[in-house]
Amino acid sequence: MTESLVTYELDGDVAVIGIDRANKRNAINDEVIKHLREALFRGNEEAKAGVIFGHGANFSAGLDLAEAASWMKPGAPKRRRGRWNRPFDLIARGQIPWVAALKGACIGGGLELASAAHIRVADETTFFALPEGKRGIFVGGGGSVRIQRLMGYARMADLMLTGRVLTAAEGERANLCQYVVPAGTSLDKAKEIAKYIATNAPNTNWAVCSALPRINDMSHEDGLFWEGMIGNAVSSAEGYERVKAFVEQGANKVIAPGQSDK
Repeated sequence: MTESLVTYELDGDVAVIGIDRANKRNAINDEVIKHLREALFRGNEEAKAGVIFGHGANFSAGLDLAEAASWMKPGAPKRRRGRWNRPFDLIARGQIPWVAALKGACIGGGLELASAAHIRVADETTFFALPEGKRGIFVGGGGSVRIQRLMGYARMADLMLTGRVLTAAEGERANLCQYVVPAGTSLDKAKEIAKYIATNAPNTNWAVCSALPRINDMSHEDGLFWEGMIGNAVSSAEGYERVKAFVEQGANKVIAPGQSDK
């Protein structure tokens, strides 16, 4: 793997993947996608949770427009569409949960990448945008599905049509992130969350990542049917021991915010 494009570290049970094109604001080109796919496959195989971040001051400014211009040029061979879908699906519907640590630019394809993660942590420097309208292109990394489901058609259309830029706080209100933390701390917070997630029952983590989004695609009746099927599928000896520990020892109680478990 070329470390200048994508870095990979296994921190205990957590795979930590970084896009490393800081001088290009972590713009995503075909080589980044290739190495990202390799890292994601590795993370799904050997970790229990994962973190995705961008080196430098930005998460990702999205599609590498210099590369895009080469295949958009009149007469140039047409580029195959959908090449981002498979690696992004390794995040969105893979084996383990992924947490995106956001900062600076999270725009265009960068936002599409972030939207594939299950949890997004933005620091206060993060800003969100979908500038495709001004650039004469359309989302191509699953954004029409994932971003639209996060924020709804009206909000996504607003961003794409007007070029509006959202702050981290505005992004949280629009459901583009679940946490906003002080500048420079999103990676630490994402790792903290991922390490906590890694202690969950693996079968339940898998169901949340792989089954829950598929159920969201189904009709009401089909969703209820598959909920029952998945509930039976994740049942295990480990689940029994976890429930038993709660009943007998009070393990993993849900505590109201600000209260002690004692």
